[in-house]
Amino acid sequence: QSPEIEESEETPELPEVPVVELPEPVANIEPEPVTLPRLDESDTWLQEKLPSITWRKELLKLVIDEDIIRRFVVFTDNFAQGTIAYEHSPLVKPTIEFSAREVKYEDGGTALLWDESATRRFSLYVDLLRSIDSDTLVEWYFEMKPLVDEAYSELGYPDDEFTYVLQDAIARVLDMEVPKQTLNLERPSVMYKFENKDIESLDDADKLLLRLGKDNLLVIKSILLEINEKLAKENQ
Repeated sequence: QSPEIEESEETPELPEVPVVELPEPVANIEPEPVTLPRLDESDTWLQEKLPSITWRKELLKLVIDEDIIRRFVVFTDNFAQGTIAYEHSPLVKPTIEFSAREVKYEDGGTALLWDESATRRFSLYVDLLRSIDSDTLVEWYFEMKPLVDEAYSELGYPDDEFTYVLQDAIARVLDMEVPKQTLNLERPSVMYKFENKDIESLDDADKLLLRLGKDNLLVIKSILLEINEKLAKENQ
């Protein structure tokens, strides 16, 4: 007979499994709300923030740094309605005056023609707009929205949404078409006027857009289109 094989009663030792401590679940940390200054004291706060929104910091000299939020609100509200509140403009007035080009015809007649070179006086303003980071700009807008709403409420609109007004102002720019015909001028007094009565009868806001010049207007349109899309997305 074959010798019996004795089974061992001892249980083989298993290797120790190291204890792995799992990290504590990380809670979603909400960003701390921004502490806003009072509206009357917001200029200093904005003056400190403005340099970080553009890489053309030298062009910030074009911004009027007094009552910034109220100027933005009043000017935008007027522009959306077709008027220009120059006394509330957030930007300084161009130092170069507008000029027209006088043409003399063989029959002795003369005409004042639109001088496209006159639009160069707006070049720095367009450069400033091009240099601004649109993501940061929209983020700032909603960050300071309570102050914007307060300034808008001062105008007598306590329950209206200013973002819609801003979008209406942007839409006015986007919808503006440059006339294909020559923009002849006349000067019955100190001020120039468009000779074409249909153009002269346009709202002041639209005539300002024409004075910017076709090239400047196209650049501004492309930038404002991008900003408008981001405003609509954030305002959903």
